[in-house]
Amino acid sequence: MSNRFRALSPMLQSSDLERTIAWYESVLGFKCTSCWQDNWCRLEREGVSIMFMKNEHFGAPHATAVQYIYVQDAFELWNNISGKVKAEWGPEKMPYGMVEFAIKDPDGYLLSFGHESGE
Repeated sequence: MSNRFRALSPMLQSSDLERTIAWYESVLGFKCTSCWQDNWCRLEREGVSIMFMKNEHFGAPHATAVQYIYVQDAFELWNNISGKVKAEWGPEKMPYGMVEFAIKDPDGYLLSFGHESGE
């Protein structure tokens, strides 16, 4: 098949792009790799990307999905960011073989981070 999928990058609504960019850079170490006016940006870290847009006609930011990011070591990441954010849960070993924790970004999006526990 010549049209292979290459990546999935969620695009989320932001109420304040400058605040969103600053939070993802300072808390999670993402970098803003692309920006268009005050309406759109792409943030990346180690092959993971999230895009944000500001479209007032969509209303306030909201999502019913969890943005799940696989990491090498969820405990280590939590230790690096725990002084900057509140955990929604974890980090903890889950019964389905993952170590996970979750946080919320400034617009309330739930971000979950995990790695396989090996058990």
